[in-house]
Amino acid sequence: MSRRHLLWIPALIAAASAFGQAPTRATATIRNAAGVELGTATIIPTIRGTALQINATISKLPPGVHAFHIHAVGKCDAPDFTSAGGHFNPTSKQHGQQNPNGAHAGDLPNFEVLADGVGNISYAVPGLSLGDGADSLFHAGGTAIVIHANADDYKTDPTGNAGPRIACGVIEKAK
Repeated sequence: MSRRHLLWIPALIAAASAFGQAPTRATATIRNAAGVELGTATIIPTIRGTALQINATISKLPPGVHAFHIHAVGKCDAPDFTSAGGHFNPTSKQHGQQNPNGAHAGDLPNFEVLADGVGNISYAVPGLSLGDGADSLFHAGGTAIVIHANADDYKTDPTGNAGPRIACGVIEKAK
């Protein structure tokens, strides 16, 4: 391929993305009930495209283990974030990785916040996409990331006994 032909590649990529291709990234700015920004989650497809990779560093949280879920509505109205609805569950499963009838697509592993108030999240999550379809984080109404006060017990339907919602971020297409 000549150098002249190589110059067309960026234009072709831009044209393809303009014709309804799935976004390549999503983000969620996570805030507490007072509106203080705690961190930003970045969501990208894995290399094989069979899962989404979610990465975030969250600060200013109480130390301990916290549940981390994707909820079915893209709204984060303080103070209790109940506007985010229940867990994202396009396959109508029950809650929990340890539930024989589970798990919701939005059931994610717990994460630990250290004494300095900082916690790191890095999960590859199967069964989710940024494209079209029931598994899309961009379905009608959108989705949100919610952090709970307590750990998820991975079995109690529908919430895992994770306690109150203490932080929330609407998942949006990255700009």
